[in-house]
Amino acid sequence: MGVVVADLLDGQDWVPLALDQQNNPTYFWHDGRPLTEAPVDFAATFDGAMWMTRKPIRIFKFNRNPLRVRPHFVVPRHHHSLDEMVIVLQGTYRIDHGDERPESVEIGPGECFISRAGTPYTMTAGAEGVTYIETWPAPLPTLLTYWHDEGWVHR
Repeated sequence: MGVVVADLLDGQDWVPLALDQQNNPTYFWHDGRPLTEAPVDFAATFDGAMWMTRKPIRIFKFNRNPLRVRPHFVVPRHHHSLDEMVIVLQGTYRIDHGDERPESVEIGPGECFISRAGTPYTMTAGAEGVTYIETWPAPLPTLLTYWHDEGWVHR
């Protein structure tokens, strides 16, 4: 495969996040129903808020997903079936996590946050937005995401 070099902070090759994800078979409402049956609107919630890179970053064992988020956008409360590590490259993220005793942490460039499988959280981009990579210990097709009510545009 050789060496792959990509600058995720150069502002190039970023495309809007696909808004047709309401039907994603790995997205569920917090009660276990498919997201298609939830009272929320994925497209209206995420429209213009997040971007994905088209850069050729092919490190398959890394199970990564680079993303960029507009300033002050709140990613709705959710949890995953796998542990997740978020690594911030530019900007800041405030992460509010947990159920019984919620906690808040802010992470910036070079810092990371690990959420354990099943831990619900929201992520709020700072004033300049945030560019980050999320990673999982297993291939992305095995990841399940359960969305909670907080932070959505309702239908």
